[in-house]
Amino acid sequence: VAVERIVAGLERRSRVLNAGERRAVAFHEMGHALVALSQPGSDPVHKVSIIPRGIGALGYTIQRPTEDRYLMTRAELERKIAVLLGGRAAEMLVLGELSTGAADDIAKATDIAREMVTRYGMDPGLGPVAYDVPRSPAPEFPLAWNGDARPLSEDTLRRVDAAVAGLVGAGFESATRCLAAHRDVLERGAQALLEHETLDEAALRALTAGLR
Repeated sequence: VAVERIVAGLERRSRVLNAGERRAVAFHEMGHALVALSQPGSDPVHKVSIIPRGIGALGYTIQRPTEDRYLMTRAELERKIAVLLGGRAAEMLVLGELSTGAADDIAKATDIAREMVTRYGMDPGLGPVAYDVPRSPAPEFPLAWNGDARPLSEDTLRRVDAAVAGLVGAGFESATRCLAAHRDVLERGAQALLEHETLDEAALRALTAGLR
């Protein structure tokens, strides 16, 4: 409970969603969980809920790492981006339209992609070069460029933006493919969330048995 309060904030049961919003949130959160559960090497999903929390969270998905990590590979960061965009991909796949619910996910995915390109030299085209951005302590907590560093040329900025967009786009496509391949699990999971509001690790294991 304490971890949930730190990660997602206090419950806000007074925030009442209409039926359409509640359904969208259920598919959104199950999208995150299903993409995470389907990828080897992803942190285990501890809990998924559609109970509103904090200032703006209409639901949440909590993953817990099994060990301390000090290094992350490109593939692991790409998986993080896919998981972040799993909610948006689920909404688009099932509901056929996009909502404002993925704003924070998109910002986090974009920040990770930008760090991959500008700090970690993970884009083959741009090479192992640091493109004058402030240093961040970890990929999960990136810092936005604030204009203090040496300005980049217009051509380099375009290439950086294209590389970042490419990583985020690839993550969204990966999430969409995963959810389309397991559409039945996505539907069952969202329905279970609508019925029970919260699914713990055991319930998720039962829903996704044999997924990988």
